[in-house]
Amino acid sequence: MSHPKLFIHTHNKQLHQQLMALEALQGYVATISTDLAPWIDQVAEVQPDVAIIEVINEADLDTQALVDRELLGSIEFLFVSDGKPNRQLDKIMRQGAGYHFREPVDFDLVNDTLSDFYEQFSTQPPASEKVLSSELDQFGLLAGSSRPMHKLYRTIRRVAASEANVLIIGESGSGKELVARTLHSASNRMQGPYVAINCGAISPELIDSELFGHLKGAFTGADRNHEGVFSQARGGTLFLDEVTEMPLDHQVKLLRVLETGEYRPVGSKEVQIADVRVIAATNRDPAQAIDEEQLREDLYFRLAQFPVSVPPLRDRGDDIVGLAKHFLAYRNDTEKSNVRITKEALEKIARHNWPGNVRELKHTIERAFILADDLITAEQLVLDPVASDDYPLGASDHIPSGMPLEDLEKAAIMQALEENNGNKTDTAKQLGISVKTLYNKLEKYQQEDLQA
Repeated sequence: MSHPKLFIHTHNKQLHQQLMALEALQGYVATISTDLAPWIDQVAEVQPDVAIIEVINEADLDTQALVDRELLGSIEFLFVSDGKPNRQLDKIMRQGAGYHFREPVDFDLVNDTLSDFYEQFSTQPPASEKVLSSELDQFGLLAGSSRPMHKLYRTIRRVAASEANVLIIGESGSGKELVARTLHSASNRMQGPYVAINCGAISPELIDSELFGHLKGAFTGADRNHEGVFSQARGGTLFLDEVTEMPLDHQVKLLRVLETGEYRPVGSKEVQIADVRVIAATNRDPAQAIDEEQLREDLYFRLAQFPVSVPPLRDRGDDIVGLAKHFLAYRNDTEKSNVRITKEALEKIARHNWPGNVRELKHTIERAFILADDLITAEQLVLDPVASDDYPLGASDHIPSGMPLEDLEKAAIMQALEENNGNKTDTAKQLGISVKTLYNKLEKYQQEDLQA
C-alpha cells in the first residue's frame, strides 16, 4: 500500500515542530510548503491526500481559488487559526472545506483526526466526499473542541458519503439543524438543494400537499400547482425536523415513500420518483415516542438507518466556556465593539447546567451583550430567566433604553420556550400564537444565528 501524502503550510516554527512530532505523521509522506509560490499553487501541484494550512488573516485564504481549482472535493483540509473572526475561513468551511482548529490547538485531537484519515486511506481510495469541518475547533457549521464533539465530527464525515437515511437525536437547542446542514454539505449531494420542513408546524390538512405537492384544483383553495418538499429537494437533502410531531396516519404515507421511492402529488395520477436523501430529527427518546404512539416503529427503523446522537451542552466540558467566548467574539465583530467578559461571569457560565443547551447559551450571551456597556459581569447573566426576579424583560425599568421591539419579541419567545422545556406546542399556546407562526419565528432566528 502506498503511503498517503500530507502537505503542511505554516510560518510558525513552534506549530511546525508540534505538527511534525505527531505520531500519526509516521504513516504519511509529508511535503512542507516553501516561499516560492502561494500555498494553493503548491497544493494543486502536490495533490496531497491531507493538507494542514495555517491561516493568519483573510488574505491567506482565497476561497474562490479553492473552488475554481476543484481542490475541496479531493483533499482533506485541516485549517489552523488564532481564533479571530475570519469571514473567508467561515465561508469556505460552509462549503465543506474540512476541519478548523483554533489555538490553543489540542494536538491529541489533530493526531486522532490524521489517524482517522489514515485508516480510511488504508482501506479505500481517497474519499471524494467533502468533510465539514474563538478557541473552538470547527467542523462545517459546528463548533467545539471536546471529545464528544470530535466523535460527532468523525461520525458525520463517515455517514455523509453514504445515501443512508439519518435520524438525529438530541435535546432541544443542542444543534440538530446544524448537524443536518453539515451532513448535507459533506455529502455527495452538496451541490443539490437542502430543504427543511418542520413536521409539527404544518396543518394536518396540508401535510400531503407540503410533502408531495398538489395540482391546481385538487382541493378547495388549490388555485395553482404546488411543488412539495420531495420535489423541491430533488437531487439534494430533505430535512424532516420534529418528525415525531407528524400525525401517525401521515407517518404511514411517509413510510411508503421511503420504502418504494415513489409518491404522487395530491390530485395527480402520475407517479413521481423521490430522489432525495432524508435526514430526520427529534428531541424525544425514540423508544419512548414509539411506546407513547407518537412514532411508528416501522418508520423509525426506516429513518434510523444511521442514528446520530448530538451531545447535550452539559456533557461538552470546556466547550461551554469556549462557546460563550465564541459567541461574544462574533457579536463583537458584527457590532464593531469590544465588549469583554469577567472571569466570574465565565465561572458562572461553567457551573450552569444549560437545559436549553447551545441555543440557551447563545441567547444568554446575546441578552448580556445588549445589557452591557463594555463589560459583561456575572450579575448581567440571567441563567434562569423564568425563575429569576431580575430577568431583563420582567419589568419596565430593566428594559434597556432603545431596545428594538424585534429584540424584545425574540427574548419573550425564547423565555417562553425555556419555560416550557422546548415544547413548541405549549409555548405557542402560552404566547397566544399558532405553532406555525412560532416555527417561522424560530426559523428566522436560526437563519440569523447562522449568518452571525
